Amino acid sequence: MESTSNAAPQHEVPAFGNPDLPPEGEVNTADRPSSTRMTGPQNEVIESQFPNQIDAPATDISTQPFFWSSFNISPRRVQRGGWARELTREDFHISDEIAGVNMYLEPGGIRELHWHRTAEWAVMTRGRCRITTLGRSGLPAVEDVEEGDLWFFPAGTPHSLQGLGPDGAEFVLAFDDGDQSESNTLLLTDWFAHTPPEVLAKNFGVAQEVFSEIPLHNLWIFPGKEPGPLADDQAAAGVEWGAEPVIFRLSRTQPRFENSGGSIRIADSTIFTYSNTVAAALVTVNPGSMRELHWHPNADEWQYYLRGSARMTVFNTGPHANTTDFRAGDVGVVRANYGHYIENTGDDVLQFLEVFRTDKYEEVSLANWLAHVPPQLVAAHLDIDPSVLATFPRTAQGVTPLRAAARSADAAS
Repeated sequence: MESTSNAAPQHEVPAFGNPDLPPEGEVNTADRPSSTRMTGPQNEVIESQFPNQIDAPATDISTQPFFWSSFNISPRRVQRGGWARELTREDFHISDEIAGVNMYLEPGGIRELHWHRTAEWAVMTRGRCRITTLGRSGLPAVEDVEEGDLWFFPAGTPHSLQGLGPDGAEFVLAFDDGDQSESNTLLLTDWFAHTPPEVLAKNFGVAQEVFSEIPLHNLWIFPGKEPGPLADDQAAAGVEWGAEPVIFRLSRTQPRFENSGGSIRIADSTIFTYSNTVAAALVTVNPGSMRELHWHPNADEWQYYLRGSARMTVFNTGPHANTTDFRAGDVGVVRANYGHYIENTGDDVLQFLEVFRTDKYEEVSLANWLAHVPPQLVAAHLDIDPSVLATFPRTAQGVTPLRAAARSADAAS
């Protein structure tokens, strides 16, 4: 009989997990429970929010810059009339392309007339808001926006925001520069207060005394009388047909992707032509489904979670792969070209925004890519029979459809 003394040792096939050495994850410590002991100080409240960081999937490997943050941990700046909280690159280092602000205005509450050195993109998340702008062509706009609507103001566009009844307005702003702060804007009251009175008088053709009672500090957010009918304000502002379309009714558009698992609605310059530096997607994922494995080749993805709970794994070179958890009010960032998915981990609908500093929405679907590679080549990589590969999705899905078994179980419950 031929000797087998030099043959490779026969090991039990390991459980599916990290293929790299040394092996990582609690799956490798079943015979050594002491390896996972945590005896130091612990914040159990925070720990409970991140189950996939305490006990990461076996497929996670190494570490990479933290891609989770949250408006829930950001200090609120509160004034009579409303409040705001923000996440800039200084707060969330990985977010260098987008800075985010969450703001609320009570009915009648005014975010004073101002402009920015960066573009402002926004989505209404609750209530109603009246916006005013003056476009680069010199034409004004006055519009009312409600939940699911967007607006976009290019850099240097003067504007104001005012909450409407009955509940005021809550919205999220995304600036196309991670360093932009809501506390670092060009405000009307500041400019007046720091311009010589004789210059103001000469500019507006009135006596200097007219400016004797102007505020000597900025207002930022302040209470106001709730505005009247929209048509009256439009007439008073001299609004004409033909002004730039600064608003977009995203929630009323047809989805780019839609199936039993959820939907994706897109707003970029191909359909919201005025928004030439920011593109976005509104993603809805039903329980049991997920945002498919994919990446974005043209910009980082800034995420804002509107409702539900999720987990996301980000795959980077190295390899690096890390998983963390998200809930309403949280913010995530995925660098351009990093592979990822977002899975609904709860019993409620998951809904979040994807925002990009680019004029056009682009993504690459892993399933769509593999569907357009010769099956034998894919089989050679993954050791999966071509007949099984033939059952893989044949195109991009956006959101994975619910399997028939899962739908039947849901219906029965």
